[in-house]
Amino acid sequence: MLKTPILVVEDDAKAAGLIRLYLEHAGYPVETAGDGRAALERARREPVPRLIVLDVMLPHVDGFEVCRRLRAESDVPIILVTARVEEDDRLAGLDLGADDYVAKPFSPRELVARVRAVLRRSPSEEPQGPPIERAGVRLDPAAHRVEVRGAPVDLTLREFRLLHTLMRAAGRAFTRQELVERALGQDFAGLDRTIDAHVKNLRRKLGAGDTDWIETVPGVGYRFTGRDE
Repeated sequence: MLKTPILVVEDDAKAAGLIRLYLEHAGYPVETAGDGRAALERARREPVPRLIVLDVMLPHVDGFEVCRRLRAESDVPIILVTARVEEDDRLAGLDLGADDYVAKPFSPRELVARVRAVLRRSPSEEPQGPPIERAGVRLDPAAHRVEVRGAPVDLTLREFRLLHTLMRAAGRAFTRQELVERALGQDFAGLDRTIDAHVKNLRRKLGAGDTDWIETVPGVGYRFTGRDE
């Protein structure tokens, strides 16, 4: 049995209990939280949850906002669960960096299968090699450190892998699927739309200023240009 728990965030005690029952039967230790504030507090404590099953409609802080805040500081896998099945809602969750999306009503067995699929993924390669410096951005794989014009930038592990992939082949256009395999792993169970959320966060953390480092290639994906405006 895994020592690190899965965190189930659900304000309906009956639904939370059913999810917990099936996950524990599958061998996963489970903790629960009944609202967004409690979820954020627990997710930031050690041991960090191995995965979060996150309802969207929550008191105090909704699931989308919980996902946004956690994704800015952590790579913890997140599966959103909601009765809101409109495409815009689903894409909003994926754009925020959720790993998967399950619509209510759902089979608890299906949710367990989704959990297994998300946890099964593993990155195809770890960043390695000498430091790379382009257009004021310096990435050191050995030290797991990124600097922009000498100032350190805090990136999550996925963001670091994504930036390393782009910088190592600056000028090359990568498809979203290629970036999924390199930054999230070949067994990644979510959609490649998740890459858009990571690129958005990367751009924000690197800063806009006068340099466009990551360029969108229409119909393809992204490339690192390091083009000084």
